[in-house]
Amino acid sequence: MMYRVRHSTVYSYDETVPVCQNEAHLKPRNAAAQKCLSNNLMIAPPPATLVERHDYFGNHVTFFTIQEGHRRLAITAESVVTVLETAPPALEESGAWEHTARLLHSYSDGAHLEAKHFTFESPFVPLLDQLAEYAAPSFTPGRRHLEATLDLTRRIFTEFKFDPTATCVNTPPLEVLQKKRGVCQDFAHLMIGCLRALGLSARYVSGYLLTLPPPGKPRLAGADVSHAWVSVYFPEFGWLDFDPTNNCIPSGHHITLGWGRDYGDICPIKGVFIGGGQHAMQVTVDVEPV
Repeated sequence: MMYRVRHSTVYSYDETVPVCQNEAHLKPRNAAAQKCLSNNLMIAPPPATLVERHDYFGNHVTFFTIQEGHRRLAITAESVVTVLETAPPALEESGAWEHTARLLHSYSDGAHLEAKHFTFESPFVPLLDQLAEYAAPSFTPGRRHLEATLDLTRRIFTEFKFDPTATCVNTPPLEVLQKKRGVCQDFAHLMIGCLRALGLSARYVSGYLLTLPPPGKPRLAGADVSHAWVSVYFPEFGWLDFDPTNNCIPSGHHITLGWGRDYGDICPIKGVFIGGGQHAMQVTVDVEPV
């Protein structure tokens, strides 16, 4: 599939902001099943400086500063991306999850070493015994790693309620576990924490999800969403994505912006500003099949 993605963020301030510095992850990255054909970033007011680079995880980053007074900042990224449908591996291709944990603990080079970076705790995902306990019914002794991960994905989807009012960007996974409510970011952090607590490797994926309207209804502009899911390392076949919010293995309708240890590594836009008083942010996302 080919998609045209438009991600627009508008900040409005009660008072003038004389200067701000920002970092944006708004260019979809190239991957095995995805290719970014074009990307255009529009910023108003125009930035005084703009630098593009790649971060530690290989994600594209744009750093920019605005050094003129403004009470409105608009950042819009337009991209054209192709995404291939891929079939998931068969369950029998995966070994026992304990075998994966032992490999990640013992190996110190190659792909296993890269994956080992995602076994440790990170600012948004602590290592907690409570998360290991929640994962335990899925990760029974000797169970295949892929089968156990699919079961954990299903349980989060079944046992947790999607509720945008229940959490905020800083809500820790333990609170999400207790409330049994949250949004895609919360469910991704929770699942990552469960896997890492067992010694397994999991990373946070930020991107977009094509939403389909009800039968007979037109697609609404701005109805699509920024989304988050999880990628898990398997020594037999590499990284495989899982979406606990929708209980699926992403393929075709998920567009990857980038990945990191948690939300903090791949936040679409973050920055600092001086002044401004009270401010508001409005985000709209459109994912259009081409």
